[in-house]
Amino acid sequence: RVQLVESGGGSVQAGGSRRLSCRVSRYTYCMAWFRQAPGMERERVASIYRTHGITDYADSVKGRFTISQDNDRLTVYLQMNNLKPEDTAMYYCATSTPGGVCYEASDKYADWGRGTQVTVSS
Repeated sequence: RVQLVESGGGSVQAGGSRRLSCRVSRYTYCMAWFRQAPGMERERVASIYRTHGITDYADSVKGRFTISQDNDRLTVYLQMNNLKPEDTAMYYCATSTPGGVCYEASDKYADWGRGTQVTVSS
């Protein structure tokens, strides 16, 4: 199994920024960031194909969030700008999908971190 550890969560005011990090124990083809607010389903907000750097974003975060990776490809970041109260959630990184495909569905991801909480106040 792949171990993932998220960091960087915290409290921020609306309009502010936060950068989340996810350190993985080994290279995998696809990495994704999900979030889950209380009472809501887990939502994929961003994904990246590690080899080519191809990214994808949920419509709700396009233009505000950026997923990237470190040169060693063992750390993936989620830069979050212009944060809104509706971005408040537990944020998780995930990996290990069939064929290395970056699916939208959370049940396609076999390995998850424990999550890091982001709270945006108005």
